[in-house]
Amino acid sequence: MAHAGSDGSGCRRPWAGRPAAVLFDRDGTLIEDVPYNGDPALVRLLPAARPALELLRAAGVATGVVSNQSGIGRGRLTHADVRRVNARADALLGGLGVWVYCPHLPRDGCGCRKPRPGLVREAARRLGVAPRECVVVGDIAADVGAARAAGARGVLVPTAATRPEEVRAAPCTAPDLLTAVRRLLARERGSLS
Repeated sequence: MAHAGSDGSGCRRPWAGRPAAVLFDRDGTLIEDVPYNGDPALVRLLPAARPALELLRAAGVATGVVSNQSGIGRGRLTHADVRRVNARADALLGGLGVWVYCPHLPRDGCGCRKPRPGLVREAARRLGVAPRECVVVGDIAADVGAARAAGARGVLVPTAATRPEEVRAAPCTAPDLLTAVRRLLARERGSLS
């Protein structure tokens, strides 16, 4: 169940202004989640992904992807595999500004693995914007946590993989990706957090 702000935004508190950049989780947010996918032929866009990105491009909002890819650390994928899958997704999505990923295992204690802030900070740096001007959209608590840790805003778009407690704890939710992006773009002076 989404949080209903007083303005129907799905957010607990207001946020003024449109973001300079929207950073997306990859698997389960933009493309179907195929565990440890190293095969570009298996990349399938989620239905709202391309229309959502087209809205952002038309509005002049920078876009990027921040993705945990522990399959590299587990020896199931190579960096080249991840880059090929990312390139296929990028082509299908019409091109995003930046793609960054963490290759580490959860136990490695790196600063980049979501929910830590490294991926968000690096994507913001590459896009030439401050993390506080970014929104991170994803399907699990780690995505929202990375946003918070970096000083960005997070929007949770629940899927079958999202646990109910993650939805309850999220500061901002949307029922689907297209709704999330429409709300972000409607918030020139408004209420998304």
